[in-house]
Amino acid sequence: MSRCATVSRSLDEPVSATAATATTWLLLEQPGPWGAKALTSSHLDPAVGRALETAAEGTGVRVALIRRPGRHADPGTSELRQVYAAHTAPGRTWLHAATTRDPRHLLGLDLPALGAGDHGSFGAVLGGRPHTGDPLALVCTNGKRDRCCALLGRPLAAELAASGEGGIWEVTHLGGHRFAPTVLVLPYGYVYGRAEAPTLKRALDGVREDRVAVEGCRGCSAFDPPGQAAELAVREVAGEYRAGVLGVVRTEGTAPRWAVTVAHADGRRWRVTVARGASLPPRPESCGAAVLGTPARMTVVAVRELRPTALAS
Repeated sequence: MSRCATVSRSLDEPVSATAATATTWLLLEQPGPWGAKALTSSHLDPAVGRALETAAEGTGVRVALIRRPGRHADPGTSELRQVYAAHTAPGRTWLHAATTRDPRHLLGLDLPALGAGDHGSFGAVLGGRPHTGDPLALVCTNGKRDRCCALLGRPLAAELAASGEGGIWEVTHLGGHRFAPTVLVLPYGYVYGRAEAPTLKRALDGVREDRVAVEGCRGCSAFDPPGQAAELAVREVAGEYRAGVLGVVRTEGTAPRWAVTVAHADGRRWRVTVARGASLPPRPESCGAAVLGTPARMTVVAVRELRPTALAS
């Protein structure tokens, strides 16, 4: 039986504008096996996982579990767990780290504030501080959610970790199983699909130089799909690969067509026309899908740099 990632690749489905949307990522280390809905089907207390899910709704925060690459034994003790919070809005990006022995402490976080970019509660509740180590690469490996993530993601995470690259974690769910291996790179929040070790190494090296690698990039999680498509298109047209200098400042229109305004930190602006269509022929959107689907496909129709007179209109 064909895997969803194999079919997607064979159909040459574009990966652009398919990243999960989240202004802030909250990541908790949880050893051991994960179920399909890991926050409530792992060795994490399901009541804690359910409370975090509920608290995050509508805040812009996406909560996920992480674990080190390799064997997934859980010693069953209250060992020290790593916690990260990352805000991905361009120009206001931050990545903070903390540790805890009791995941219930995360219930004290102000998730609406975290989603808006205020890390005050992360410091007050967990003693969080700015992360000073390597950038993070979070590889989706949850085979109970989709087998492609385990079959393709786990070997990639192991290869990256064995190469000496720091900051490598497995993560529960990033969406877009058919683009496996799929990887979130922090602090800037760009997601990559059909990732291979050399591509990810270039992306991580780019983060160290405050650059964005666009090869295999699904988009920045700070933006919705039309914004993701528009920002990546402007990077290509303008040859601008510095991180944090482009932002989506306006999206006009409704599906299936939008006019997205992308602004540069230096004052330049572009208007990008984005249209939504359906990916044909129908294909499995995940290995567990009972029926074939036609996932949304964002197409950049036009990119126009706005002159000062156009900006005033």
